[in-house]
Amino acid sequence: MRAALYLGNERFEVQERDSLAPGPGEVRLEVAYVGICGTDLHIKHGAMDRRVTIPAVIGHEMSGTVAALGPGVSAYAVGDKVTVMPLDWDGTCPACLAGNQHVCQNLVFVGIDAPGAMQQSWTVPERLLVRLPQELGLREAALSEPLAVAVHDVRRGRVRSGERVLVVGGGPIGLLIAQVAAAEGAEVVVSEPSDFRRAAADRLGLRTIDPTSADVQAEVEAWTGGAGADVAFEVSGSQPGLRAATHALRVRGRLVVVAIFNQPTPVDLFRCFWRELELIGARVYERRDFERAVELLAGGDIQADRLISAVEPIERTAEAFATLESGGDVVKVLIDFSGGNERNRG
Repeated sequence: MRAALYLGNERFEVQERDSLAPGPGEVRLEVAYVGICGTDLHIKHGAMDRRVTIPAVIGHEMSGTVAALGPGVSAYAVGDKVTVMPLDWDGTCPACLAGNQHVCQNLVFVGIDAPGAMQQSWTVPERLLVRLPQELGLREAALSEPLAVAVHDVRRGRVRSGERVLVVGGGPIGLLIAQVAAAEGAEVVVSEPSDFRRAAADRLGLRTIDPTSADVQAEVEAWTGGAGADVAFEVSGSQPGLRAATHALRVRGRLVVVAIFNQPTPVDLFRCFWRELELIGARVYERRDFERAVELLAGGDIQADRLISAVEPIERTAEAFATLESGGDVVKVLIDFSGGNERNRG
C-alpha cells in the first residue's frame, strides 16, 4: 500500500509500505479520504517536530471502510463505513478520572503523536472507531472530525434555539460552527475579512460582516436591537478578532475561544467585568460530539459538499498542502487515498 510520508523540512513523499495486520482488538481500514487541517500545516512547517516521529504518517480527518478484523473484534464487519476519533487517553490521570478523557493530561493525538490516516491501509484500535451510516458518502464523511470540533464548541457555548450567535472567522471550523449553531435553531452572523470565505458563508445561507469595512460591534448591536450577541465564537486566532468577539456580547454573554493562540494574548477583562461575561475554552471533542456530527451529516443539516474546494489524489499530496496554504479561493482540501476504488469512494 502507499503512504504519504512527512520527511521534515516541508517535504512529503509517497512511498510503498507494508500493511499492518490487525492484532487483538484492532481493525485494519481502507482509507478513502483524508482532510488537511491547520495542525497538518503546522507539522509541515516543522512546528511540531518534537511530537512527530520522522518519517511520519500524519492526518486525523478521515473516512474509510473496514478491511480486516483482529481477534476479539465483533462490533464491526468488513465493508462497514467508519471514521476515527483520533484521541487515545490513559484513563488514569486526574482529568480522565474526573470524566474529561478528551483532555487527558497524557493524551496521545493520533496523526501527530502516533501514525495517522495518510495511508491507504491503516490499522487502529477498535475503540477509536466511529460508525458511519452506509448511505453517507465517504467524501462528505471525511469532515466528521472537524464537524465534531464544531459540535463540541457549540455545546460548550450552550447555544439555544432563538439565540443570536456571532462567529468571528469564516474558515472551515468557523463555517461548521455557524452551521451547527443554525441547526440548533440560533440566528448566526459570520465576521470574515476574506471575500471568498464570505461568499462561501453566503452560499450556506449565513449572514456575514466584513470587518475591514464595518464595525463588528455596531453591526451586531444593530442586529440585536442594542443588546449584543448571546454567544460569540473566536475562531480567527487574531487579537482584533478576539476584541471584536468580546465587545459584541450582551450582558452575561458567552465567549467561546476556539482558535489556538500560540502566544499570550490580551483580553479586555474590564469588558468581562462590566458585562459579567463568561470566557469558555473549547478543545477537541467527546465521543458524543463525534456521533452528533455524523448524525448531522447523515441528516443533511450540514452542507459539507460546499466546503470541499479541492480533492487531490495521493500522488499530489504535496500539491494538496500547497493549495490549502495558498490563501486563495479554498476552504477545505481532501486527499483521495482510495486509488480509484469506486466501492471505497462512497
